[in-house]
Amino acid sequence: MSNNASLRRGALAAALLLGLATQAAQAQAVSAGQASSSQSDTLDPVVVTATRTAVTADDTLTSVTVITRDDIDRLQPASVADLLTGLPGVSISQTGGIGAQTSLYLRGTNPTHVLVLIDGVRIGSVSAGLPALEQIPVAAIERIELVRGPRASLYGSDALGGVLQIFLRHGQPDGGIKPSVSVTGGSHGYVNGQAGVSGGDSHLWYNASLGGEYTSGIPACRMGAAEAGVACFVDDPRNDAYRNWNGFANFGYRWDDGTELAFDWLRSKSNAEYAGSPYGGDDALEEQHVAGARLSFSPLELWKVTLNAGQSRDDDATFYQGSYFGQYYPRVATGYFDSRRNQASWQNDITLASNQLLTGGVDYQQEHIYSDTAFEQTSRGDTGAFAQYQGTFGQNEVQLSARHDHNDQFGNHNTGAAAWGYHFEQGPTLSVSYGSAFHAPTFDDLYFPAAGGVPTSNPDLKPETSRSAEIGLTQQLTDWNWGVNAYQTRITDLIGFNSEFVPINISRARIRGIEGQFGFKLDDWRVQSYLTLLQPIEDDDTANNGNILPRRAERTARVDVDRAFGKFNVGATFFASGKRYDDAANVYRMGGYATTDLRASYAFAPGWQVEAKLANVFDHNYETAYYYNQLGRTWYLTLRYSP
Repeated sequence: MSNNASLRRGALAAALLLGLATQAAQAQAVSAGQASSSQSDTLDPVVVTATRTAVTADDTLTSVTVITRDDIDRLQPASVADLLTGLPGVSISQTGGIGAQTSLYLRGTNPTHVLVLIDGVRIGSVSAGLPALEQIPVAAIERIELVRGPRASLYGSDALGGVLQIFLRHGQPDGGIKPSVSVTGGSHGYVNGQAGVSGGDSHLWYNASLGGEYTSGIPACRMGAAEAGVACFVDDPRNDAYRNWNGFANFGYRWDDGTELAFDWLRSKSNAEYAGSPYGGDDALEEQHVAGARLSFSPLELWKVTLNAGQSRDDDATFYQGSYFGQYYPRVATGYFDSRRNQASWQNDITLASNQLLTGGVDYQQEHIYSDTAFEQTSRGDTGAFAQYQGTFGQNEVQLSARHDHNDQFGNHNTGAAAWGYHFEQGPTLSVSYGSAFHAPTFDDLYFPAAGGVPTSNPDLKPETSRSAEIGLTQQLTDWNWGVNAYQTRITDLIGFNSEFVPINISRARIRGIEGQFGFKLDDWRVQSYLTLLQPIEDDDTANNGNILPRRAERTARVDVDRAFGKFNVGATFFASGKRYDDAANVYRMGGYATTDLRASYAFAPGWQVEAKLANVFDHNYETAYYYNQLGRTWYLTLRYSP
């Protein structure tokens, strides 16, 4: 079956399910007399990433998706990419199978335009500017909050397209001591094991876990001799294995007066093979370290203080056939690149009156890079001061925020945002927002050393800046939810490359999009669907004017369907993606595709569960990065104990 036929088949299935979902939800609302329409019956999730304070999803006045641990257990993902694929505004690009580099394009922006946090600690390579999402073990995740749209007025640089925050698993107060273990086997020699213990009492909670993952993999690149100048640049048909060892832990204590102290830690060490050569290596060793501490207390009844401190490390080394590989030309990551981010924040939440909150504080960040590559600069710092006002007046809600950043390299940058919302009585929430953002160039862009006298970086680069406007209408009730958001983002000084592959500020971009979601619960059925229509184009006077920005799908749709039969559960995920291009000139086209995943689980004893998943059931071939293979039909079988 062709890719276009696969896409049509997937889209048709999604449309039929959406139609059935709509009819079922309408029938449920009529039979219940629409009693669930009142705001008092909502089960709106509480999020903290959108405003840096705890508010319901409706009150964030922005587009946000929350993934809970129950969702993760139900969907049985093998990676963070599996969890995010098909969510509103999300395009995922991978250069191979499990463990291959994973890039998140949020609302058509670049992967470096998404701020990624782990328990409030900013992560990502200081050198390349990319977070290693592929290295984060799914077993460590308790919850994910994905906020779409600019949040630079609260977080500073990088939050141009949005913020992805991952919260590590933790123990529960009064939970007692609970051991847990899981073992998974699957296609391509896949093995995954995790064991841990968690617990707590009325004041204390803790959690600790160790795990490992291995797969013999697939050939990452299907390079053909006729196109040896693109994609992975080599023809390497060998399977590319992936190994990961991880550990995570957290500890917290809450006093009777509400004072709270918490610590979080994560380490993930990976060995990823890739299609390589004596000129670029074929094996990457990477370590992710994240550690953070948080203290919150209330000096006065109406004043809450939160102090955060943390460090993230991204350490990389490249090898070829088991031997360490030093730097080479061109500017591809080789040798070793160890980066650190030291960060701290002081946040104050002051209740001005009923339903009126003023938040203000200071963030500090220091970036360092250590490498056998002689960067011209190896450190920089940024200090940001921010303020936010949230107020509710009857059915109206207002949010205003502003931030001033001083960067050692780029001087001063001001960003701001404003949002207004109207909560219709026994109805949806209408929101309108506007925000600005910026992204500072990476160390690779600015300081990567010249090779043979040929420049490979540009110290004169200016930060990328953006302006975004959005309107949305959403409603989340007890048994069903729906929402639609439309937005436009304009990016100025978008960083690209000239004919000699030197980064320069050459272009502007205009991104327009519409996102929709609809879901319901009916008896033992659960259905959730998402749709994204995107127009991410270069908008300037260059030869690429009007072209689609690379590796963004213009259309995606996803439907999750699950059914419970007592202790037995079955489910399916249908995903369809439109075409995308791999280059700014839109020469290398990747066709649309559709995939179907099936899953089942059975709780055969208290605390014990067996799970099975068959991914890409119809074994479709597709690409999200030009000439890089993706997994075909793949099976997983898991035995889990979690009381």
